[in-house]
Amino acid sequence: MLKIISKLALRILGWRLDGKLPELDKYVLIGAPHTSNWDSVYGFLGAGAIGLRFKWIAKQSVFPGPLSPILKFFGGIPIDRSVRSSIISRMVELFNKRDKFVLGLMPEGTRSKTEFWKTGFYYIAKDAKLPIAFAFLDYGKKRVGIADLILHPTGDIERDMVVISNFYKGMKGKHPEKQGKIEVKPVE
Repeated sequence: MLKIISKLALRILGWRLDGKLPELDKYVLIGAPHTSNWDSVYGFLGAGAIGLRFKWIAKQSVFPGPLSPILKFFGGIPIDRSVRSSIISRMVELFNKRDKFVLGLMPEGTRSKTEFWKTGFYYIAKDAKLPIAFAFLDYGKKRVGIADLILHPTGDIERDMVVISNFYKGMKGKHPEKQGKIEVKPVE
């Protein structure tokens, strides 16, 4: 039923659904570009339309009182962002405990323009020895979906980010002026 409702909603809103679910039991799913609160709406509709159930993480303050159980029902996992390394190890542990698990993340980490992408998604996938799949929103063409492209992290994050950047090149967020370059912060 959720598939039908999601497909209908996307059609009414004028969006096209592209791609299909990866034939994998476990993977990290990154979504970009992220420039608006509407990204989550279209992202959840796209996921519903292809039958994807996934978990996502957000800072604890997003899970207030009575909303917390609802957000958790829809896959939310509250986290303490002040301890970066524990987030990565906690997510790797969750992957290791389950036979099927998809973790959806928006590496820009915010709707504002960023100079660099957050790299937690990469290290979660690398440490859990899992592939990275690519979800996308392209407001320019009104497309939402998951690409056929699967990236197996090599450990060379800069090289792998070139693959990621090339995939998302040309896709427009709702507010293109808020899109930053797809790069990682250089190690000093």
